[in-house]
Amino acid sequence: MPSSFSALIGTSQRSDFLSKVLLVLAGTAVLALAAHVKVPFWPVPMTMQTVVVLLIGAAYGPTLAAATLITYLVEGALGLPVFTAGAGALYMVGPTGGYLVGFLAAATAVGFLFSRGYAKSLPATIAIFLLGDVLVFAFGVAWLGNLIGFEKAIAGGLLPFLPAEALKIALATAAVTLVKRAGRKQIDG
Repeated sequence: MPSSFSALIGTSQRSDFLSKVLLVLAGTAVLALAAHVKVPFWPVPMTMQTVVVLLIGAAYGPTLAAATLITYLVEGALGLPVFTAGAGALYMVGPTGGYLVGFLAAATAVGFLFSRGYAKSLPATIAIFLLGDVLVFAFGVAWLGNLIGFEKAIAGGLLPFLPAEALKIALATAAVTLVKRAGRKQIDG
């Protein structure tokens, strides 16, 4: 009996590991797709990367979200076409490098706050997603500022994206709200 129990635990651990690997790979695939979806928007076209980063954090928690974003960054560094334009290690130290690091920070922070139960209300959920977005742009603008100057980084790397980011925060919030409602209906039965 003990050896059967040990075998069962080993299988369960392997299954849990495999499911986490599959979640990480699914997350990087969705994020790569989101990077290549360009939606006409004013004043600049928008990709859906940020909303996916926020939702990965909300759905996966901090550890799995961080693993997903690190895997995504490694995929891009290795030259896989997962970023909006370009790939490879040199691309990652270019103008968008800070934003890519910001994705990791945002997904991890959002995952931490969601996993701790801080997203109990609509305003709290919006605030958490706003914090995630601020992290993306804090890293992005700081890095870009080192390359082209802070004023130009704000003018070209932040301000044109604010309307789209507001929409993406609203989309992420709506998605989480719908999932929570569906979960409550399923529980209530």
